[in-house]
Amino acid sequence: MLRLYFFISLMCLVKSDTDETCPSFTRLSFHSAVVGTGLNVKLMLYTRRNWTCAQVINSTVLGNLNVTKKTTFIVHGFRPTGSAPVWMEDLVQGLLYVEDMNVVVVDWNRGATTVIYNHASSKTKKVAIVLKGFIDQMLVQGASLDDIYMIGVSLGAHIAGFVGKMYNGQLGRITALGYKEPLGNIDFYPNGGLDQPGCPKTILGGYYADNWKEYLKQKDPPMTKAFFDTAKEEPYCIYHYFVDIITWNKNIRRGSITIKLSDRAGNITESRINHEPAVFQKYHQVSLLARFNQDLDKVATISLVFSTGSVIGPKYKLRILRMKLRSLAHPERPQLCRYDLVLMENIETVFQPIPCPKLLM
Repeated sequence: MLRLYFFISLMCLVKSDTDETCPSFTRLSFHSAVVGTGLNVKLMLYTRRNWTCAQVINSTVLGNLNVTKKTTFIVHGFRPTGSAPVWMEDLVQGLLYVEDMNVVVVDWNRGATTVIYNHASSKTKKVAIVLKGFIDQMLVQGASLDDIYMIGVSLGAHIAGFVGKMYNGQLGRITALGYKEPLGNIDFYPNGGLDQPGCPKTILGGYYADNWKEYLKQKDPPMTKAFFDTAKEEPYCIYHYFVDIITWNKNIRRGSITIKLSDRAGNITESRINHEPAVFQKYHQVSLLARFNQDLDKVATISLVFSTGSVIGPKYKLRILRMKLRSLAHPERPQLCRYDLVLMENIETVFQPIPCPKLLM
C-alpha cells in the first residue's frame, strides 16, 4: 500500500513538471471579462526545437532564443470572452514551417480580457513597454532590429506600432491585421500607434514583403507603409484596378457595379468587390476599386452589370458618359475607356474598350 501511494505521488509530480515545462496560452472565463483583469504579459517562445511545447521567457531569461536568427512576435488583440485565439497555433506552426526562426507569442490575455474595449486599449502602451524591455535585452545579446518582426492583430497591431515608434521605425517589419479599430479615449496617440510618423515598415495583409523593403526606402520621401490584399484561395493574389465612371442620369442612381474582364486567349476574371451601393450623380465621377484574381495583360472586352439590389419594383438604367479602367499594379499600362453606354439593371453589357486619350499639358 505504501509503494502504491509513493507511485501515485511520483506520477503527480511528473505531471506537474510537465505542465510547467509546456505552458499554454492563458484561458479566462467570461466572468473574468465582466469583472475585469489586471495586466500580465507572458512571453512564450517556440522554435524548431520546440514546435509544440512553449518555453516561457522574459527580459532576464531569454531561454533558447537564438539572437542570430529572425524573431517574430505575435501579438493578439481585444479578448471580450477571455478565450484563447483559435488561429494562434496555426500561425506559429506556419511560421516555423516556412523558416527556422524564433516565434514569440505575446500573451496579454490578462489585460485584453474585458467586455469594455477602452479598458483593454488603455493597456496597450504598457504591453509595448514590456516588449521594448525584452527587445533591449535581445539587442544587448547581439540581436539586430532588422531581424525583429511583429505580427499584430487588432489592438495587438497598435501595440506593435508603439514598439516600432520606440525604435524610430527601425524594426524589420510589422504585419498589421485588422488594426483599424478605435483605440478609445487614451492619451498617447489618438490615432493609434500605426498611424504615427516614424513608425516602422508596416504591412497590412499576408504577402512575403521583404523584397519590397529596399524599393520603399528608395522612394523620395521614403515610404514607411505598404498595403497588401490577398484572395481566400491559392495562389492568393489580388490585382487592383480603378474603374472611374461618369454618369449623366437626370436623377441620382444608387447601386453597385460588377465588372468582368477577358482577353483574346479566353481568360476571364470577375471583380471581387464587397458591394456597397455607390451614388451616381449627373456629371460626377465615381471611382470603384475592383479586385481581380487574375492579371490580364491585354484586356479585349469588358462587361458591366448595374444593380440596385431591389428584387421588386421598377428596373433602372444607368447612363454612362465615360468609363475608364486603370491598373494600380501596372500604372504604365494604357488606360482603357468607353463612352456613351446605357446599362439596363441586372443585364450584362459587353463591349470592347479603346485606349483613353492622353491629356495634353
